[in-house]
Amino acid sequence: MTGDITGEDVAREGLAASLDRQSYEALSQYVDILAGRGLEWGLLGPREGDRLWQRHIGNSLALGDVLGRGMEIADVGSGAGLPGLPLAIARPDLKVTLIEPLLRRFNFLTLAVEELGLGDRVEVLRARAEETKRTFDVVVCRAVAPLDRLVKWTSPLFPDGALVALKGSTAEEEVRQASKFLSKQRLTTEILELSGGPGVEPTRAIRVTRF
Repeated sequence: MTGDITGEDVAREGLAASLDRQSYEALSQYVDILAGRGLEWGLLGPREGDRLWQRHIGNSLALGDVLGRGMEIADVGSGAGLPGLPLAIARPDLKVTLIEPLLRRFNFLTLAVEELGLGDRVEVLRARAEETKRTFDVVVCRAVAPLDRLVKWTSPLFPDGALVALKGSTAEEEVRQASKFLSKQRLTTEILELSGGPGVEPTRAIRVTRF
């Protein structure tokens, strides 16, 4: 019956139609990991299990539209692997480093990468962003910190690239509050409207680049 179809069903089916079979099956395996170990280990809130596709996977994949091919990506404060792991699964051209300082989350990510067979393209690094002595084409993140602090921590990681931070409804206010610091650092911002497709909650991101 139509009334039994949930937003989660619509999102899952819409994403399935937009992905190749191998990517969809790997994402389904990752969703199972999130729904099991991710919730058990407290990496996601208890209410998040019913909207993994529409809220977490869909929003993460929406970032793929703003990433060029063959890029090296850092997911800072990766947590449960969002958005880095969905991007790595759906975009095999990307090389992804998941940066996470907390041991429990680092262990979760290490297990997930192993179980998903992504070890050739995904590295898990236990560190804080400001401790990382590497550079990337793009830094991505989700729900890590306000923009001003986020830029302070991550700007050395993208000297010639960009930061793309999922922010949702707080985007404009965070840009306003960080405007003086961004100007001093010769950084400019753009708010991106992102849609992950049918059934996926739309969101926004802030892209930060150098003048």
